[in-house]
Amino acid sequence: MFRNAEKWGLAALLAVASLSFAQERRPAGRIRVDAYAIDAEISPDTANLTAKATLRLTALDDNVTTAGFELNNALNVSRVTDATGKQIPAARHQQNFTVELNFDQPLPKGPPTTLTFEYDGKLTGQEDSPVSGIKFAAIHPDYAYLMYPARWFPVVGYTTDRFAANIRVTVPAGFTAIGTGFDSQQAAGDKVRYEFHFDHPSFPGSIAVVKGDPVKVQSEGVITSMYLRGPEAEYAQQNGTEIGKIMSYFTGMFGLPPYANLTVIETEAGAPNGYAAPGLIFLAPGGITQQPTETLLANQVSRQWWEEMLSPVTRNHLWITNGLAAYSELLWTEHTAGPGAMETALHNVMIGALTVDNLPIIQSSRLEDYSPEMWALTGSKGAAVVSMLRYIIGDDKFFQVLKTFAQQGAWKSVSTDDFKKVAQEISGQDLGYFFIQWIESSGAPEFKLDYTIFRLGTKGFRVMGKISQDLDTFRMPVDLKIETDSNPETKRVVVVGTSSEFSVDTFGKPKTVIIDPNNRVLRYSPDIRVAVAIRKGEQFAELSEFPDAVRQYQKALETNRNSSLARYRIAEIEFLQQNWQSAANDFRAALDGDLHPKWTEVWSHINLGKIFDVTGQRDRAVNEYNLALRTKDDTQGAQAVASKYLKTPYQREKTIEQ
Repeated sequence: MFRNAEKWGLAALLAVASLSFAQERRPAGRIRVDAYAIDAEISPDTANLTAKATLRLTALDDNVTTAGFELNNALNVSRVTDATGKQIPAARHQQNFTVELNFDQPLPKGPPTTLTFEYDGKLTGQEDSPVSGIKFAAIHPDYAYLMYPARWFPVVGYTTDRFAANIRVTVPAGFTAIGTGFDSQQAAGDKVRYEFHFDHPSFPGSIAVVKGDPVKVQSEGVITSMYLRGPEAEYAQQNGTEIGKIMSYFTGMFGLPPYANLTVIETEAGAPNGYAAPGLIFLAPGGITQQPTETLLANQVSRQWWEEMLSPVTRNHLWITNGLAAYSELLWTEHTAGPGAMETALHNVMIGALTVDNLPIIQSSRLEDYSPEMWALTGSKGAAVVSMLRYIIGDDKFFQVLKTFAQQGAWKSVSTDDFKKVAQEISGQDLGYFFIQWIESSGAPEFKLDYTIFRLGTKGFRVMGKISQDLDTFRMPVDLKIETDSNPETKRVVVVGTSSEFSVDTFGKPKTVIIDPNNRVLRYSPDIRVAVAIRKGEQFAELSEFPDAVRQYQKALETNRNSSLARYRIAEIEFLQQNWQSAANDFRAALDGDLHPKWTEVWSHINLGKIFDVTGQRDRAVNEYNLALRTKDDTQGAQAVASKYLKTPYQREKTIEQ
């Protein structure tokens, strides 16, 4: 309840990626797939996929005799042939979802080579996913989706090597196939073949199969085609309208996208809340609500620029796409709800960024795809870096940087240096120190401030002091705000190394000096350390790693013994484990704490009521539910829940052992 779950999928393992082969083999040479021609037939009644994929590839090294391709383990390769039809030996490696090819003659470096894979298999959605715990492909009797991360076709350079594609999909009559690019269709008996042609180098390898016609929603000059099923179909108008508004706003900010009109396809529970492909957005049912989830939609729409139109040259530069997409969420929040709401959202983003502080962003390829650490480092910290750049160079130049970078990088693979070059050219500043500090280094400062106030006769006052922090290589401009008995004074100080001196003259008598008053710098403070520890605990709890979660909550209490949220989270775990007395003690401790956030009060009362119901103390339970109602806090429908248990006692859920 109320967990700060990463919206892209906390079901992935908390682990560093280790995609090494179990047995020793010759190292694979580097290759790049430039284009695909895929013929696929999807059978919804049997969940079967039959496909032939012809790859036009380029050898990037001399003497390439071995090459590895990622392919979903549920798919069985029957044969691989070259342009002459000669069969190439192929070995399956289930542990890392790869097919290894061994060539009897080295591939020529430079000239294109053609390979054809023939394969088939069932994709019900229950198979072992290349991304642990997340469904990226499933064929059901009435719909199907095959997203690029499922590796439903042979992949090289996942998320980095851009490609063109011509994809032909055959489905039974009555179904419609959806994909990226110029499309056509042709009937063939009781089947229909759809063809999607996309020439630009991007990631066009995601398709869907649906029944029925879409709901077409026009908003801000944008037409969004909504393929929704079940209860979510009622929300097509609201979500399509929001997508149109977001697309229009970002087009004005970033320039023309690959597609102005998008197609939205509903997937299913267990799939990522959102996934973007050129011209397409896949949404899980949980992401399709009556009141649109604006941040999710903003993130996915922005990826038409920050993933489809440009993408990182290697996975060490993933912060460019994930960070800019996450910051686009903040821009939309600022546009719709104002700067104050954006500041609150940015504060939460910075807390997420600090959950991984021992690894530089530029080493993000070491992290597992879709893991909480990956999103924290590339998404949250990436967004924090983008925000700090805006703070340093100012709004006008910052937005010019975003638009220029999007247009110059169109249909290309880009690097951190490419982004830095654009930022330096437009800002007129040498930003090398900034990217070294925040992209190539790890850690964040915790500032300490010492100062003395001197009277300057009749001329006013002088504040002299120093800013200290622990990072020896740190350099960053930081604002100071001096509150006086008249107007406040501000000054930007460049903090270099572990200690930096400053001097500020004021007319009015200084009262207090505040460092980084608007919280523009990614940094620690006692309150933030508490919030970071709690966020880490929540991530462990999402994965049912309860001992690790409790250790993080205890770490938060070491800094702030009155943290109601830390106590509540511990009690929540004890409640799940049916340790009623300990849970009651900690819910009481939460009520005696700082009551931050405020909802900890109403839900502590509700959970105490549940405990008393379970232990046969109905009068005490009723009292707690009444106390919950008196708070008038309706976070997550708390008032309805309290009213429900006032009428009918709470019944505990039986465990497997019981």
